[in-house]
Amino acid sequence: MPKQKSKKFAVMKKMISLKDNRIKDKDRSKAKEKKKKDPSALKEREVPKYPSCLFFQYNTQLGPPYHVLVDTNFINFSIKAKLDIVQSMMDCLYAKCIPYITDCVLAEIEKLGMKYRVALRIAKDPRFERLPCAHKGTYADDCLVQRVTQHKCYILATVDRDLKRRVRKIPGVPIMYISNHRYNIERMPDDYGAPRL
Repeated sequence: MPKQKSKKFAVMKKMISLKDNRIKDKDRSKAKEKKKKDPSALKEREVPKYPSCLFFQYNTQLGPPYHVLVDTNFINFSIKAKLDIVQSMMDCLYAKCIPYITDCVLAEIEKLGMKYRVALRIAKDPRFERLPCAHKGTYADDCLVQRVTQHKCYILATVDRDLKRRVRKIPGVPIMYISNHRYNIERMPDDYGAPRL
């Protein structure tokens, strides 16, 4: 008859305590010295610098015909609200509008599958201008934020709260959104692209 092996419970490696006298002083880690903060010193804060042309009063590129960057959910919500995108944009801005769609946004709509085939057909409309993407990955929000920061001539059309929050931090970028079955725009200059003196 074979012997039964007894099970060992809670086998732990024994650790030397930090107060053990076998640890020499040179091997012990030194306590970090805290630097005293000078209350009279100025507090420095890292704030990204933006060019002055991103502010409405200096931005001459933001005028008719308006260049509108369209997001995925903006197309989907426009379909739900039964709005023609180009016509509704013109009704909102009282000027010619050219909707732009990036490769990332198009890829995002394609990934959504058959349920969003109407949105895909609208996105491939010849009235929409295609913008090729040179970066890796297809995360549309990062792509749109990057493009809006680099080029000062776009209005961003989105319904996404997180994307709106990110774009509001960039000065001089108007945001188009949908409310009450029509397009509205926030943060647009008062003169709406009238010739500046």
